[in-house]
Amino acid sequence: MEKLHIIGGGMAGSEAAWQAAELGVPVILHEMRPKVGTFAHRTGHFAEMVCSNSFRSDDDERNAVGLLHWEMRAAKGLVMEAASRHRLPAGGALAVDRDPFAEYVTQRLLTHPLISVEYDEITELPRDGRWIVATGPLTSGALAASIRTETGAEALAFFDAIAPIVYAESVDMSVAWMQSRYDKGQTAEEQTAYMNCPMDKPQYEAFIDALLAAEKTEFHEGETAGYFDGCLPIEVMAERGRETLRHGPMKPVGLTNAHRPDVKPYAVVQLRRDNKLGTLYNIVGFQTKMKYGAQTAVFKMIPGLDNASFARLGGIHRNTFLNSPTLLDDQMRLKSRPNIRFAGQVTGVEGYVESAAMGLLAGRMAAAEILGRTLPPPPPDTAMGALVTHITGGAEAKTFQPMNVNFGLLPPIEAKGGRKGRKDRYKAYTDRAKEAFTQWLSA
Repeated sequence: MEKLHIIGGGMAGSEAAWQAAELGVPVILHEMRPKVGTFAHRTGHFAEMVCSNSFRSDDDERNAVGLLHWEMRAAKGLVMEAASRHRLPAGGALAVDRDPFAEYVTQRLLTHPLISVEYDEITELPRDGRWIVATGPLTSGALAASIRTETGAEALAFFDAIAPIVYAESVDMSVAWMQSRYDKGQTAEEQTAYMNCPMDKPQYEAFIDALLAAEKTEFHEGETAGYFDGCLPIEVMAERGRETLRHGPMKPVGLTNAHRPDVKPYAVVQLRRDNKLGTLYNIVGFQTKMKYGAQTAVFKMIPGLDNASFARLGGIHRNTFLNSPTLLDDQMRLKSRPNIRFAGQVTGVEGYVESAAMGLLAGRMAAAEILGRTLPPPPPDTAMGALVTHITGGAEAKTFQPMNVNFGLLPPIEAKGGRKGRKDRYKAYTDRAKEAFTQWLSA
C-alpha cells in the first residue's frame, strides 16, 4: 500500500499519523528534532507543549473548545487520550502534565506497527507521494521558503508569546494562597490547581509602571507581523490601558485572600499547576516579550514572588501560517499540488486542540484517499467542521487571521418558543453538533 508521509511531530502531525495508521495506512513521520532544534522546544518528544499546559475548558455542553474535545475523543484521538491520562487539577480546564504527556504520545507512535519515524529535516515541498505538512509555527527556514515559492505569496505571520514557569517551593505561601476561581473543584488535589498572589492598588500601579518601562525584545527592521489577540504579551495589554490587566489575567473576582479574607485584593496574579508533582507553576496569562533580565526584576515585584526561582522564562517567536482560504481546498490539499495537505497551526488555526483537530482531519482524509475513497469534511455545525470550513473558504481571505474555535463559526441556532438564553443556546449548539459528528463518524 502507498505510504503517507507527514512532516512535523507536533500536535497536528502526531494526531494525523495516529489516525491514518489506525485506519490501516502505513505512515512515515518526519521530525527534524532533536537533530535540528527550535527556539521553543526543549526535547525531541512528539507533541511537546511549548507554551501553556492547558487545553482550555473541558465543558462539552456549553463551551466550543470543550465540544472539540468531545469530538476528538469520539474519533479516538491520541492527543485527547494522552491528555486524559495525564490530567492535572485545573478547575473546569483540561491542564496536563506536559512532559509525561509528550512521552506518552511519543511512545504510542513509536510502538505502532504501521508508523515509522525518520529524524530528518525536509527542506522542500515534495513533488511525489502523498504528504501532510504539519510543521506548525516554527517551520524551518528552508521549508518555509519553499512554501512561499510555491504559493506565490509572502508568508503571513504573527507573534506568539510564552509565559514563564516558577518553582513552587520558591513562592512565599505566607503571602500567596491556593484557590481555584469561584472555588471550582473541591477535592484536596483540585485545591492545589492555582496559587494566587494579591496586589493592592499601589503595588499594581508600581507593577504596571515597571512593565511599561522594561526592556523588550526588538524585532528586525521591516518586521510587520502582529500579535494573536488570544495570546498577547502582558506588556502589550498594559500599553492598551492601565486597567486592562486588572480586567484580564489579573482580575480579582471569584477569589478570597486566605490570609486576609476581609480585604479585597485590587488585582490577583494566578499561577496554574504545571506538573503532577506540583513542583512547577506557570504564571497564567503572562506571555511576555521582555528581555530575561527585565522579566526576573519585574515579576519579582509580584507579592509572593519576591524570591521566586524560574524554571523557564517567557519568550516570543514568529508564527507563520498560510492564507488557507485561497490556497487549500476543502480536503485541506494545496490547490497547486493536491498531493500535499496542510494541517495544524500553519493552516491558520490557533491553539493545541484546534491544531490537533486539523491533524486528525488531515490524517483521516489522506488515509481515505489512499484507500480509494473520499472522506467529506464534518458538517459545518460541528466544531471540527466549522473550523475546517472557516480555514478552507469560510473566512474572508483579505483579512484572514488565526482563529480559535468558537460558537460564532457555527451556523446559528433557530430559537424555538422564544429567545434562548446564552447557556441554553450553547447547549443547543453542542447537542446539534454531537448528533451531526456521530453521524459523520459512522458514515
